[in-house]
Amino acid sequence: MRYIDVSALKEMFLSGANNLYNHYPEIDQLNVFPVPDGDTGMNMNLTLSSGAKEIANRPDEDDLYVLASSFSRGLLMGARGNSGVITSQIFRGFAAATEGKKHLNSLDLAACFMAAKEYAYKAVGNPVEGTILTVIREAATSLNEAVTPTMSVKDAMGYLVEKAKESLAHTPDLLPVLKEVGVVDSGGAGLVTILEGMESAIRGKFIVRSAEAEPSANEVVSAYAGAKLSEDEEGYGYCTQFVLRLGGEGKKPFIERNFKKFLKTHGKSLVTVRDEDIVKVHVHTLLPGHMLNYAQQFGEFVTITIENMSEEHRNISEGKKATDYDLHGSNKAEEVEEEAPLEFVAEKEIGFIAVSSGAGLDEMFTELGADALVSGGQTMNPSTQDFLQAIAKAKCRNVFILPNNSNIVMAASQACEVLQDSEIVARVIPSKTIPQGIASAEAFNLEATPDEVYKDMKAALRHVKSGSVTYAIKDTEISGVNVTKGFYLAMKDKNIVSCVKDKFAALYDLCESLITPKSATMTVLCGEDISEKEEETLMGELTERYGDSVEVGILHGGQPVYSFLVGVE
Repeated sequence: MRYIDVSALKEMFLSGANNLYNHYPEIDQLNVFPVPDGDTGMNMNLTLSSGAKEIANRPDEDDLYVLASSFSRGLLMGARGNSGVITSQIFRGFAAATEGKKHLNSLDLAACFMAAKEYAYKAVGNPVEGTILTVIREAATSLNEAVTPTMSVKDAMGYLVEKAKESLAHTPDLLPVLKEVGVVDSGGAGLVTILEGMESAIRGKFIVRSAEAEPSANEVVSAYAGAKLSEDEEGYGYCTQFVLRLGGEGKKPFIERNFKKFLKTHGKSLVTVRDEDIVKVHVHTLLPGHMLNYAQQFGEFVTITIENMSEEHRNISEGKKATDYDLHGSNKAEEVEEEAPLEFVAEKEIGFIAVSSGAGLDEMFTELGADALVSGGQTMNPSTQDFLQAIAKAKCRNVFILPNNSNIVMAASQACEVLQDSEIVARVIPSKTIPQGIASAEAFNLEATPDEVYKDMKAALRHVKSGSVTYAIKDTEISGVNVTKGFYLAMKDKNIVSCVKDKFAALYDLCESLITPKSATMTVLCGEDISEKEEETLMGELTERYGDSVEVGILHGGQPVYSFLVGVE
């Protein structure tokens, strides 16, 4: 094959997305920190699925640039987490280099990946080597130096993948923490997986979404430098998706923690997203009726979609459209209607948006004046589209975004970039923790100018030291701390202070590490696993320990996963 035409490029993109879908749980296992967070594999998978849906659900395209741009646009809107945003920028650069091309030869392909590298680096303020950035840079540069006019596009793509794998293998040499834990970079591994899927398609072996069991742990270790594979996540009966509107006459009170626990017990690959009174669910289960009967106790269904995953596999094998691309809505590709474009209108001069997870935190940010909340956090990073929807809902001419998580800042920034040509001015206040976000929200002033508000809210971040207590999801050793699965981790920012059996002991360890002679206040936000009685006891104990040094405050945040979030000012 000498050229890549529109049809071949579409197959490459879809095959790459499918290959990532088939392997994203393995990539999740490569994450360094042993905490239950929004893992790289899942974030990249959701990002690629958004791009794949964009081109799978549209008529056959005859313009190479339009196809590549559509894929890029889908990635951009669905981008989640830093890895997802960088991936979207890689393909944004790739798409830009296809403009004016009717097809791609090997030289064109090399130019596309060089542009991909440039766009990826521009998207990151302080590029870190030993990451996905290194992999795209080294692979693209190697191909650009080796490519010749006579090289076939198959050989060019094969050479790129070979160099990407070599680059991935030496990421631990560039990031000591990777070498310490014994893994390669997860984002880089995700990119290699995408590129492998693209190469497979160009060689005539289109990769479909697998309904088979995942590779064994030994296979994963062989491929990815010691990563361990969890139990099967895919190939599990029926892909069940529904949107549930909570409440109504005769319905039971909805407790999110219990709801998720039930679904996890009876299914796999669970993804849930809550937005006020709406809950969206994606789960693979052998008993979809059982799931629906349980869910209906808490509300009424808005939509329901159930797909036999074995049938899905057969359909794609026969060349039909995939139907499981959108984990957050309908997955009926043939029935998906074009979403109405968002309308950005300004009904007030200034406001702010906050990312929040937990009823108590939602209430705090609302009371502090938030015009809209974005549901999400560490366990489910919101997408660029989620931020755009919140901005549209806020209806402010000048809007400030509090991402409240380091892995969400880039997606929020990308939403601001989308709005550059509109009348809305959106800016990110780079809060990396909930305590930082609360402090920043407290500095919001409706009477000040937008520039003054931006300056004051951003300055408030510097006065907060943050920490958290969560549980460990695997055994490991990191930064000299032995981590035991199921024990509680005291985390000062991303540094592990201790790993102990008791969550309250972990909290006390954390407080000791955060409080200094200059500290004035300490606020502890209790998670959904902490009872009211425990909060009262904790208030007494913390006051007794630290009351002479700092003003202690205990609030119920209701956040999942994290038993405690602590802010010291």
